[in-house]
Amino acid sequence: MQTLTVRHVTHYTYANPVVFQPHRLMLRPRDSHDLRLVGAELTLWPHGNIRWMHDVFGNSVAVVDFIEPSNELKIESVLTIERFGLGAPIFEVEEGAATYPFVYSTDDRTDLGRMLECHYPDPNGELEAWAKGFIASRPTDTMALLSDINAGIHTGFAYQVRHEQGTQPPLETLRLGSGSCRDFALLLIEAVRALGFGARFVTGYLYDPALDGENAGIVGAGATHAWADIYLPGAGWIEFDPTNGSIAADNLIRVAVTRDPAQAVPVAGGFTGLVGDYLGMTVDVSVRSPQPETDMAEPVASELAEGQSEAVASAPSETAAA
Repeated sequence: MQTLTVRHVTHYTYANPVVFQPHRLMLRPRDSHDLRLVGAELTLWPHGNIRWMHDVFGNSVAVVDFIEPSNELKIESVLTIERFGLGAPIFEVEEGAATYPFVYSTDDRTDLGRMLECHYPDPNGELEAWAKGFIASRPTDTMALLSDINAGIHTGFAYQVRHEQGTQPPLETLRLGSGSCRDFALLLIEAVRALGFGARFVTGYLYDPALDGENAGIVGAGATHAWADIYLPGAGWIEFDPTNGSIAADNLIRVAVTRDPAQAVPVAGGFTGLVGDYLGMTVDVSVRSPQPETDMAEPVASELAEGQSEAVASAPSETAAA
């Protein structure tokens, strides 16, 4: 078991006081057998009224109505969590699903629904052909197939931090040979969906022990992170992180799961003001193992989103992951 402190600060600035529309915050994880939420603090400037809800996926979401205009908006989330790792996980996949291809049960297909379907255009079957290239034989070992696709993205694509909003379409990532963690997660999801697997998008954080003085080569820490869940009968949802080539790694801190990356935005909302009022946004994230004198260490990364000029505007939403 590892105790971790996550500090996530989103800060918007404006040239003049603006009126904030309701904001939707997806910053709080749900307790499970592998993650326990010990403490959660949400600090807002200016003050706002918060109501909590569960979205269609069961994620914990805060909806904030801000009380007064301001020339800045600051949202700070501090989480204390206990992460229970699986060690060397052994996945008890049902016998009928241990080799690919297999067919999900009627109930599983009903419940997985659109998470079985590709969401992005592939008119010439380019992505499907790429995914099928990992099939060594028919039948083939299911976990080996999924592991090979995950590793193929990790070793075959160049990781790039992108500050732009949104996620690259999978075909663009495939053609560019590069992308961010959220781009790689979506590429993996769409590739395995093309092969008939149920998959979903996961957003959260990544703990890098190197930040606490340990030796580790983790990519994507210091910002929000994204990876994929793939459903296998008997084993359930298994976490695949193509950015780091890992499977069910205990340094992944899950906050929310969604069908599509656009549904997993940590901070989203709008404002009403004058053209040119919006000046910019920064996002600071740190994930640390608490130490007596370093619990409140300075944030380790900053993201900047481009502004816009509209009289009634949606402030740029914080991207789901770098």
